[in-house]
Amino acid sequence: MTEQKSSYDYDDLLTCGRGELFGPGNAQLPLPPMLMFDRITHISETGGEFGKGQVVAELDIKPELWFFECHFKGDPVMPGCLGLDALWQMLGFFLGWLGEPGRGRALSVGEVKLTGMVTPAVKKIEFIVDLKRVIRRRLILGTGEGILKADGEVAYKASDLRVGLFSSD
Repeated sequence: MTEQKSSYDYDDLLTCGRGELFGPGNAQLPLPPMLMFDRITHISETGGEFGKGQVVAELDIKPELWFFECHFKGDPVMPGCLGLDALWQMLGFFLGWLGEPGRGRALSVGEVKLTGMVTPAVKKIEFIVDLKRVIRRRLILGTGEGILKADGEVAYKASDLRVGLFSSD
């Protein structure tokens, strides 16, 4: 496994998206345009709301981002499902970062509350996932709570995020 760092830049995320960061057959991020953040500013196995670890990532908002043009014409807003996907991506990355084997798959989410919007006027999104539990059995399972902040204001909350790692054997 590669060196376990506490932050990752965009090039590191692309390395992960190509399947090169955690090794073949293990967790990888999607490549652009589905990669939903520009950098991971903090990742730790301790800390967070539950003391079980935390991942913090950021996305710089640019009016030319692909989803604004089609969602919605004349009323651009980032689809809520993309913010949720970013939180799942981060949880899967965390499991790979721990050195756990297998390909990541989003499994479920408890409740999602959208209390704000991400429009082209927003400058930066911060995503935060606080780990609640990592189960290391036949299925590697991570659970956590996630929030999306648009320019510092909470816009989304997602409870009971679940991502599993699945081995091909």
